[in-house]
Amino acid sequence: MSDGDRMDLVVFGATGFTGQFVVEEIAQVQSENAGLSWAIAGRSRGKLEKVRQQAAKETGVNLDHVEIIVADVSDQESLNQMARRSRVVLNCVGPYRFFGEQVVKACVANGASHVDISGEPQFLEGTQLHYHEPAEAAGVYVVGACGFDSIPADMGTVFVHDKFDGDLNGIESYFQVQTGPKGYRGIHYATYQSAIHGFANAHELGPLRKKLFSKRLPRSSHKLPARGNFHHSQIINKYCLPFLGSDKSVVQRSVFHNHETRGWRNVQYGPYVGIGGWLRTVSVTILLSIFGLMASTKFGRTLLEKFPRFFTLGAVNHDGPTREQMTETRFSMTFVAEGWKDRVAQDEQHATKPDQKMTAKVSGPECGYVATPICMVQCALSILKEAEKMPGSGGVYSPGAAFAETTLIQRLNQRGVKFEVLGDE
Repeated sequence: MSDGDRMDLVVFGATGFTGQFVVEEIAQVQSENAGLSWAIAGRSRGKLEKVRQQAAKETGVNLDHVEIIVADVSDQESLNQMARRSRVVLNCVGPYRFFGEQVVKACVANGASHVDISGEPQFLEGTQLHYHEPAEAAGVYVVGACGFDSIPADMGTVFVHDKFDGDLNGIESYFQVQTGPKGYRGIHYATYQSAIHGFANAHELGPLRKKLFSKRLPRSSHKLPARGNFHHSQIINKYCLPFLGSDKSVVQRSVFHNHETRGWRNVQYGPYVGIGGWLRTVSVTILLSIFGLMASTKFGRTLLEKFPRFFTLGAVNHDGPTREQMTETRFSMTFVAEGWKDRVAQDEQHATKPDQKMTAKVSGPECGYVATPICMVQCALSILKEAEKMPGSGGVYSPGAAFAETTLIQRLNQRGVKFEVLGDE
């Protein structure tokens, strides 16, 4: 099939909770992208028709032209047929540990690029290890972590690096969520399930990374502060815990690539999440400890998956948050960067302590189901429109490696995910 016969974008998993909002996001931006052709895909034609109708109702946009493609992760040939119809597949079907590789395989074999919103380091790094060369040979891009995990952190690091006046040594980031009167008790079950199996299989990462990274980058002799597992941040005036998502691993992959290709220094990165007061933070620490212990055994994982509401005090359910909760909720990620005013050679050590600081922020609407579709769609459009600014002629990349020289940040700003410098010292 020639490239001209393909749809620009195909949303796979459009009937899932996140997929529905990705469909609505494309509907909202299609008028800004003249001639954009797209389709939705999933197991059930009937459910896909309902998603198309719902998206038209929510956005006020006529979507009768949007094609429906029936495809199922349990049927590889159906995935192949979907990929043959696509220039870029937006894969919303998780957990990616179980359902991701089949789609990547179909895309690479059939000439379609692929973006996903995975926050699962084992899947992301395993995909790069096993599919980078085939994707490069096929001339397609496979870019994971294109949602909340990990566009704010990864592209935020790119933004800070490009704005920092001097040699950047390291960054600490502080993520926090602001909710409205209706609160926010609706983490979707698929996200929770991904976290369970990520904890359970963390031992897989060491061997993966030994194969993935052929060498170690030079380490700075000026380390970021040792915060421990519990500290109070004056930056956001909250007690904080280390952020346990995929952000650090994704940023490290981007730093490695950009060190090798763009002349970056080895930037240290320490992500944290602001919890609130002392008592609340202690309570969350205890819950996370119990979660980690249970996720380490098969019986514990069974209980966690069977009783998600009980083990998360109602935070997780199969329905996700309500639209009202999402409308009232916002996120911010504050970056505190340190380095030196003077520059030296890329791998040369500075003799003195860092003497330059900068603060920046990425902020936007509810991160899981509003900002994530915005980020995912703009990443897919970057591949469509700016492939000449992306590395090589294809391959598997993290967002900060793939999109560092594109206009992704500017376009995210236009869609309400805001990148800004707050000040220099």
